[in-house]
Amino acid sequence: MARAARLIRSPVSVAGMVLTTISAVLFLIVFLADLFGLHTNPYIGIVFFLVLPALFLIGLGLIPLGAWRERRRRALGRPATESSWPKLDLNNPTHRTVAVSIFALTMVNVIIVSLAAYRGVEYMDSVQFCGTVCHDVMKPEYQAYQNSPHSRVACVACHIGPGAASFAQAKLNGLNQVMGVVRGNYPRPIPPPASMRLARDTCEGCHWPEKMHGDKVVRIAEYANDEANTESVTTLRIHVGGGSAQLGIATGIHWHMNVSNVVEFLAVDEARQTIPFIKVTDASGATREYFGAGAPTGQTLNAPLHRMDCMDCHNRPAHTMSATAGRAIDTAIAQGEIPRTLPFIRREAVKAVGAEAPTEDAGLEAIGQALRAFYNTTQPALYQSRRNEVERAVTGVKAVYARNVFPEMKVGFGTYPNNIGHIDTPGCFRCHDDEHKTREGKALGQDCETCHAIE
Repeated sequence: MARAARLIRSPVSVAGMVLTTISAVLFLIVFLADLFGLHTNPYIGIVFFLVLPALFLIGLGLIPLGAWRERRRRALGRPATESSWPKLDLNNPTHRTVAVSIFALTMVNVIIVSLAAYRGVEYMDSVQFCGTVCHDVMKPEYQAYQNSPHSRVACVACHIGPGAASFAQAKLNGLNQVMGVVRGNYPRPIPPPASMRLARDTCEGCHWPEKMHGDKVVRIAEYANDEANTESVTTLRIHVGGGSAQLGIATGIHWHMNVSNVVEFLAVDEARQTIPFIKVTDASGATREYFGAGAPTGQTLNAPLHRMDCMDCHNRPAHTMSATAGRAIDTAIAQGEIPRTLPFIRREAVKAVGAEAPTEDAGLEAIGQALRAFYNTTQPALYQSRRNEVERAVTGVKAVYARNVFPEMKVGFGTYPNNIGHIDTPGCFRCHDDEHKTREGKALGQDCETCHAIE
């Protein structure tokens, strides 16, 4: 045992022991701090749950490497005291003490490595890691996520499937993305994922596909650009409907949900916004084919078709941004975020959030300056008497901008189309545009009353 001790006294082994000891102590300290919620900085998480465990393992590897090098050096005839393997005699109290100590230290190392691996994987799967580590890169998606109805659903629940294979694939993709961030050659804006997990593996954990939802009443408020910010309200009765495989029926918008019907289509772009060919198979097995502009012909129709999934309409369920500045400001006014009582606030707010700026900070600063200057110049008495109201409007308009506009990432209103509806983006009209027709000339239905009624 003494001879083994001499072997690990080499500079490489000593460096490994020092590195292992320091990283282990630091890791345990920060692990306890994290356990009691004493830190929240994402970069601390990267350092202590990814970097330190790696250094710990490197240190462990250096110890036997140094011993091997020392043994090899001595075997080559360089000065050495002994080169034979140590003899272990457990009846010898000294040998027994050293063996028990090595075993105990090995168990401690196993525990540390296990904790590090578990906590590192857990950290990489956290919302904090996904949304805040890469700051500007993921900021648009993270900001939209925080304001979405799914803000309590972890990112990995939708983006990473179960099992080791899905985890490994996700981390390999993540490594490519990290390299893009390091090199600075990532796309701006970040394109939506080319493919997502199917709704049956994600959404249907909470949303029951066969549930009959019936109708849903939606109130849409819009405001004019006049002094009174005149309100006009459209009330829609949305025929959400539902379906039942047992009864063989499906009604309303959720007729498409594949309970009784199978809808397949061919898209020519990854975002599935241009759809030249559609195939519908009803519950009886009868099929209908619809051809739009640029539809393939002949043998090309044998190309793989995409089976319609919830995500083809609900394509931005957790990352919704407003399609237009007007729509965003109208929503904020309707929700009381921006005071409607200020003259011309709708017009000026839309103008302010629509102005181009080199950075987000510059855009936010310009909004405050523009609104204050407008009221101070055109209506100084109102500005002095209702300054708090103007500041409230400034805060509300800035919040709209911060949720939707990210100049550094070239993201603004309408950058990411939302396929729900058809007013601000093509949405439903990707298929229901009166241009998709069968070979006999029958167009795919576009009856408004099928999906909604205006009350």
